[in-house]
Amino acid sequence: MNGSDLLILICLLIPLAFFSGWWVARKNSRQKILESSTGMNPDYFKGLNYVLNEQPDKAIEVFIKMLEVDSETIETHLALGNLFRRRGEVDRAIRIHQNLIARPNLDKEQRSLALLELGMDYMRSGLLDRAEGLFKQLIDLDVHTTMASKQLLSIYQQEKDWDNAIVYARRLETISGEGFDPIIAQYYCELTSENLYEGNAKEAKENLRKALNMDPRCVRASILEAELLQTQSKYKSALKAYKRIEKQDAEYISEVIDPILACYRNLGQMQEAHQYLQDILHKYGGISCLLSLTELIIEEQGEEAGLKFISAQLSKRPTVKGVDRLLEYVMSKAEGEIRDNLGTIKELTAKLLNKRSVYRCQQCGFDAKLLHWQCPSCKNWATVKPVYGVEGE
Repeated sequence: MNGSDLLILICLLIPLAFFSGWWVARKNSRQKILESSTGMNPDYFKGLNYVLNEQPDKAIEVFIKMLEVDSETIETHLALGNLFRRRGEVDRAIRIHQNLIARPNLDKEQRSLALLELGMDYMRSGLLDRAEGLFKQLIDLDVHTTMASKQLLSIYQQEKDWDNAIVYARRLETISGEGFDPIIAQYYCELTSENLYEGNAKEAKENLRKALNMDPRCVRASILEAELLQTQSKYKSALKAYKRIEKQDAEYISEVIDPILACYRNLGQMQEAHQYLQDILHKYGGISCLLSLTELIIEEQGEEAGLKFISAQLSKRPTVKGVDRLLEYVMSKAEGEIRDNLGTIKELTAKLLNKRSVYRCQQCGFDAKLLHWQCPSCKNWATVKPVYGVEGE
């Protein structure tokens, strides 16, 4: 604990030290003379001595013991516990809140508040099972139900207990009036992923239906549905699910360009694929669509046509990834010093691509190279999206 933190603690405890001195004076006649002259508990000076000797741990223990738990000091104990938890000293916070709960003279509100704070301590220390028990106890007592339900929802998300997460998200909807449908849809998607991993296609299909009923704009559900249909060789239905994403959130279109092209190829509809990619490129741009369309043009018309096409497009919307691919095409035809010079440039674009962030959370700005449906930083759902611009799509 640094000097400023300890100073805050002392300032918090000074008024209680005076009160404690007066209270102990009433209870202990042997200290009466000393405390009538100073107005303070001798333990206060003992604590200050520890501070001066740079023994903050012992000082804190003395100050805590000085505080009698009653209606006058309960708020100070809670403030101390919060201070320690914010500083990451969770063991001390737990001790204070456990000490409060053990006191028989607390009323219902004070005890429930101490239970809530202790549950938060356990959450911070990673003791999720203990925290879960306390939050459920608060719900049974019908106190602090909103906060307790939110913390239980957080626990079940961390534990990937999606069935219970759905239960408490719905409970929160009833209690708080907040809308949780898009989040519940994500929970059903998590269950779907588990189903697919276990090879349970029937259950996966049912959870996808529930996800889209909860949130018709759930891009993740459409992707999972399309992937499932694709594995079953139902390419027309898979295409329909993939194309739904354009109306749900067009920013995710780049994620499904390759599988859409694969579906068209399996259906033998490459002319339709060409037209679809042209339409998407015209509406939204995106380097993923441009590169796929370029490869298709090379396949249909040859390298010269493909090179001419990508060069014209990059002159309108330049991107690092596009230039990197263009260099590949040009180097395949170049020789000697020109090829070496182009190789040097490509090394530079490759380094830029390795450093770039492919995805970014729209809520907190978290950068990632992989798509996360729940942001690892702010924990919001469906806020991580592909990055667009010169260094992105």
